[in-house]
Amino acid sequence: MDKVTAFHDLHHRETPLVLPNAWDFGSAAVLAAEGFPAIGTTSLGVAAAAGVPDGTGVTGAETLALARRLSRLAVPVTVDIEGGFSDDPGAVAEFVAELAVLGIAGVNIEDGRADTELADPGHQATLIAAIKERAPEVFVNARVDTHWLGIDPESTLERAGRYAQAGADGVFVPGLTEPGAIRRVVESVPLPVNILYSVGGPTVAELATLGVRRISTGSLLYRAALAAAVDVASAVRAGRPVAAGIPSYRDIQANSLP
Repeated sequence: MDKVTAFHDLHHRETPLVLPNAWDFGSAAVLAAEGFPAIGTTSLGVAAAAGVPDGTGVTGAETLALARRLSRLAVPVTVDIEGGFSDDPGAVAEFVAELAVLGIAGVNIEDGRADTELADPGHQATLIAAIKERAPEVFVNARVDTHWLGIDPESTLERAGRYAQAGADGVFVPGLTEPGAIRRVVESVPLPVNILYSVGGPTVAELATLGVRRISTGSLLYRAALAAAVDVASAVRAGRPVAAGIPSYRDIQANSLP
């Protein structure tokens, strides 16, 4: 089974796909080696590595470069393209087509804009339709940012429905943590539903019971890695023991490809 087909299939199994989000080749490689069947990217990690804010549509080149490296992994990869890095449907579709040529299995496209507003749902549906026309094999995960931004949550189902009609393969509603609300989305949307894992929110088992088919870690792993780096550096400076379990130099080398 090719990686694109395998990625689609992972959304239609009894057990939800737990999707870890990487920010560079090293983080993706160790996650794949740990047995995760697919890897996503985190736009926050990509933007922070470039020294720019997330969600502002300026990391297209960095995202494409990372996708090129991650395409060498043995597992399927899905790429977060923020809002598509353009408002022009043709340009967004062409960007995704470039990813498809690399063998990227999916994209995540959001309807939030710069963490301050929501895109017009009709225009967002046009972007999704253009992607599916240009690169029909790519799994398009349509992100609805109503709960993430706290803007017009009443429009969540209407937006999800429009994106489904435009050809999306899945719907992602980050910021949604209340079980009853999650169940309503699952029951109302005729596509696999993706939920962002939230510390203190429903567990993976509970999300599975609610019918969720994909659970993303988002920027959690990147933020945890930064916290761990600061903890270790502080321990070295203070003369405290360093936490056990850190991969060795050889471990990381073993996961690197020529």
